Amino acid sequence: MLNIIKVSNEEQFNEVGAGIIAGLLQTNPRAILGLATGSTPVGVYAHLIELYKKGLVSFAQATSYNLDEYIGLASDHPESYRRFMNEKLFNHVDIDLRNTYVPDGTASNPEQAAQEYTRMLDAAGRIDLQFLGIGHNGHIGFNEPADELHATTHVVALKEDTRQANARFFNSIDEVPTHAMTMGIASILKSKQILLMAKGESKAEVLARALTGPLTTQCPASLLQTHPNVVIVVDQAAGGMLK
Repeated sequence: MLNIIKVSNEEQFNEVGAGIIAGLLQTNPRAILGLATGSTPVGVYAHLIELYKKGLVSFAQATSYNLDEYIGLASDHPESYRRFMNEKLFNHVDIDLRNTYVPDGTASNPEQAAQEYTRMLDAAGRIDLQFLGIGHNGHIGFNEPADELHATTHVVALKEDTRQANARFFNSIDEVPTHAMTMGIASILKSKQILLMAKGESKAEVLARALTGPLTTQCPASLLQTHPNVVIVVDQAAGGMLK
């Protein structure tokens, strides 16, 4: 079931997203969180930090698994997703860093590291809430449009439009990694609840295609239509083509 929440401004966008995550932690302090990176979650994480500082939420007993990581970037690289999570959330709340997991982008054998990440996810059980953004081509995590999609964590060659979209975070397109490791579609869909957030007019078309169009591996986010509990938070621009 898709539950669409439209908000009127950025502040509400961040408050609603953070409120959903905080509400889960308040009712289930030992929750397993599936976390995302990119520009969409930044404000949500900032609001979660504020809630933590006010004593309204604790991450002390929580565990987190991140969706993806670039291959070839050390954990202290300015654009690695491990560093992103530490700087945007983990370092500012009471989560135990030993309970935060990000795919290993520097593994000597990335395929083996991907299989190990899958084993960790399976051992942990179902993620209580998986936080997602959506790419302009319909990718979730780094599950790119393709004739076939992988079920579990795997290595993926990034599409050129994905690399172009992420080039704004690097000095040039040449610095953007060509490959990443990402949680697979089945792992994402196994989550008990999914929180998909999108903002901006540039996401309107792909969001409408994902949520109201046909199920197709050419738009990986469309497979969210098969999940029983998806909350979608959008601003007016991103939700402009949704009924």
